Amino acid sequence: MTIFSAIQQQSVRADLDAIDEFPRAIEALAEQHRPSRMPFFRRLAALDFGVVSDPFFLAQIHLIYQSAMHATRAAVYHLPHLDSPALRKRKLQIFLDDDGLPGGDTHHYQLTRAFRNIGAKCLLEDEEFGSLGELCRHLNDETAQFVRLARMLYSRSLGAWCVVEVMSVDWMRALADSMSVHFPQFIREPYFEDCFSEKVEERHAQESLEVTCTVLRAQPSLLSDTVSDASAMAEALDGVWTHLDRIVQRSSGV
Repeated sequence: MTIFSAIQQQSVRADLDAIDEFPRAIEALAEQHRPSRMPFFRRLAALDFGVVSDPFFLAQIHLIYQSAMHATRAAVYHLPHLDSPALRKRKLQIFLDDDGLPGGDTHHYQLTRAFRNIGAKCLLEDEEFGSLGELCRHLNDETAQFVRLARMLYSRSLGAWCVVEVMSVDWMRALADSMSVHFPQFIREPYFEDCFSEKVEERHAQESLEVTCTVLRAQPSLLSDTVSDASAMAEALDGVWTHLDRIVQRSSGV
């Protein structure tokens, strides 16, 4: 064995060791940017009912939250590197969990119904959540940035997808708990209850990490960009919660 070959083998071993640590790195990043730590959820729970029940207030919360969710649901159709039959099959199950619910239902429609059932007069109809570029015209800077990044990063690596999936159950529980202080039935809406009872988000988180590790072991050179894109997506998501908190503070006169 030449010295060069030995160095190459050491480099490959180092890459494989780093890939083995990838799930823990993403989980640490998700904890650092844990959505429920953001003041939005605490302030939402503490609002006066007269404020939180205002149809326009609820419509603003719906627009921002639904836009962020729509961006990730649309972007997941463009995930790269999942080309083998086995990986396409696993990717398809993610699609079905979001957009292939019984009776032609989707998480998008479920979320809108959940908000309408507590009085929201939605600012956009469901089918107006289409082109991400067009959607950004209706959004503040932070949410528009998240939407644009989701479109770009999801198609470039699997990192953004991983960190969003790992964080999703945290923000869903935080939103359901905060809203249920005012609307006890909110947490029983199918958007939340079905996901929680079936542990859909936990399953997606585990699947995203396993699939990404499979890809990285075959293509170790992707590791750096995958981690970098995960970090950028997590930081952008903080901006969504920051703007939602701004809506709460503005509505409560803070």
